Amino acid sequence: MAEYDYIIVGAGSAGGTLAARLTENATTKVLLLEAGAASHPYSRMPLSFGLLIDNPAANWCYQSEPEPGTANRTIPVPRGKLLGGSSSINGLVWVRGQPLDYDTWAQMGNRGWSWREVAPLFTRIENFVDGDGSNGRGTEGPLKVSTVPDQNPLYDALFAASKAAGFKLNPDYNSEDQEGVVKTQTSIYKGRRMSVAHCYIEPAMKRSNLQVVTNAMTLRVLLDGKRCVGVEYEKDGKVVQAKARETILSAGGVASPQILELSGIGQPELLKKHGIEVKHELKAVGENFRDHINARIIWKVKDPRVSYNHMARGIGAVTQMMKYLATGGGFMSLPSAPLLAFLRTRPELATPDVQMHLVPYSIKDPKTRKLQDFPSMTISVYQLRPESLGSIHIRSADPKAQPAIRFNFLADKIDQDAMVGGFRLIRRIVDAQPMDVYRGEEFSPGPSVNSDSEILRWIRNNSQTAYHPVGTCRMGQGPNTVVDDKLKVHGLDGLCIADASIFPTMPSGNTNAPSIMVGEKMADILKAA
Repeated sequence: MAEYDYIIVGAGSAGGTLAARLTENATTKVLLLEAGAASHPYSRMPLSFGLLIDNPAANWCYQSEPEPGTANRTIPVPRGKLLGGSSSINGLVWVRGQPLDYDTWAQMGNRGWSWREVAPLFTRIENFVDGDGSNGRGTEGPLKVSTVPDQNPLYDALFAASKAAGFKLNPDYNSEDQEGVVKTQTSIYKGRRMSVAHCYIEPAMKRSNLQVVTNAMTLRVLLDGKRCVGVEYEKDGKVVQAKARETILSAGGVASPQILELSGIGQPELLKKHGIEVKHELKAVGENFRDHINARIIWKVKDPRVSYNHMARGIGAVTQMMKYLATGGGFMSLPSAPLLAFLRTRPELATPDVQMHLVPYSIKDPKTRKLQDFPSMTISVYQLRPESLGSIHIRSADPKAQPAIRFNFLADKIDQDAMVGGFRLIRRIVDAQPMDVYRGEEFSPGPSVNSDSEILRWIRNNSQTAYHPVGTCRMGQGPNTVVDDKLKVHGLDGLCIADASIFPTMPSGNTNAPSIMVGEKMADILKAA
């Protein structure tokens, strides 16, 4: 049985970062296990977030359970199945979050996680190529971040409409002030995706002290009493065991709680139901699940020259491909949203509570990502810090069976009010005079959906997820948590968790940057131990 200093399960945003940082010490031996493949030929192209949205070669293609709060629909839950995890298939929107998010974590008793303490980690990660190093922005990190270069008169009109509607423009939403309407900062550089695989893992693989094993499905962690001594995984049909001084689960908000439960760590009643021996009781495993519910409003536009529904269909698709190959620009270089807005639905709020994404096109079906056949634009909204809590638990003792994902979206009245309020803010911006030249009819849901109850019902019936599962191995103290502020699993030695599952609350925005930050933080914790 091979032995290592550290075994990291999951080569995603946090796990890949952690492996790269730990192996900077040449005497530290690390095994990095990834259940997916090494790469996919589309991954480095930014538009891969749409091309791989339902591709099982690069995506776990999870599905949620039907729930009354979302019209008993099953909702796709894409997660990355490659080196780099979801950073290799995501929408490439770079958001640190608000200082309030991390100060809240610290106020909940998580020492070392305040904004003052995590901000330097974001600086360490970044090489913000459009910045000058001010506002705490990094210029020497391994991951290049750039502002969307795409130019479009529709963007100019939306900026003007936002100002006319009373909202400010923000030159850098990743500074300490997130509020305003902005051009998106992205994990893209010169038309190429800056995934954790490219920026962290690939350089680290040149080191002899890092062993990366792909297509390796972790079956369980190995316990000797109350100490984790390694893992058991399947590779090429063979079951392999490996030992380590420390094992770190970085399999993400869906798979980390699944692996714990398969290992006999979790709620005793659930484990016994599936015939799994209870090794360690932790009732919070798989609980406290949060995600962003995302409502997308579509307008037709009067001028087809500002919509990629016109510019990227038919012969236009060929033109856009040639433009991307020649310049690294155009439709295929875009993130999931070229423009963002972080706004408050009520003036008495201290910070923004909703995020909006503007896209200069629309799609027929979020499952296929095929473009509508008329010129249009989409503006989506989600509540930044949802209060509704769901769960993720195993369905059986089979490690290859997908877990049961229950969002429990919109259960909390705060969430309902924020989503309806954000919906109305979008209409307020689009209805402003500077948009007159481009604004066509509202296609979906349409002007007939107008009262609060009608809007909420439409959101329940039509919204998808924004693909940000967090919280299922929550950090903190007490019975409603799984790890402490050093990311050590309560009551067990030799086992830590480092990924978005440890978030005590949802950060304000997209979760890729905070997940990478957790990998950096875990590396610091282990190096200091």
